[in-house]
Amino acid sequence: QVLVVESGGGSVQAGGSLRLSCVVRGDIFGINAMAWYRQAPGKQRELVASMTTSDIINYADSLKGRFTISRPNGKRTVDLQMNSLDVEDTAVYYCFADVNENILRRREYWGQGTQVTVSS
Repeated sequence: QVLVVESGGGSVQAGGSLRLSCVVRGDIFGINAMAWYRQAPGKQRELVASMTTSDIINYADSLKGRFTISRPNGKRTVDLQMNSLDVEDTAVYYCFADVNENILRRREYWGQGTQVTVSS
C-alpha cells in the first residue's frame, strides 16, 4: 500500500513562515514527480509548486519568491518552505506524488491534506 503523508501545517500570523513536509511510503518502483497543491474554502484546488526527480521545478506565478520547494531528504520526500505568509495563503495543502508502482504501472497519489491558517 502506498501512502502520501504530509506534516508541518498549523497556524501562523501574517508575515510568518511555515515548512511543510511530505513523504511517500510503501513499496514502489520509483517517483516521477511530487508537488504541493492547495485548496482554499470555496475555491478550486490549485498547484503551488512541483518538482520532478530530474529537479525540474515549477511554481504558481503568484507564489514565486515566497515559497520554495525542495527535496532535502531523498527522492521520496518533498518540502515546501513558505515565507511572508498572507491571510490569502490560508488553505488545506495537499501533497501529490506521480509514482511508478512497478515497471508497467504508473499512478497518482494524494495525501490527506494539512491545514495552514494565516491570521492578520
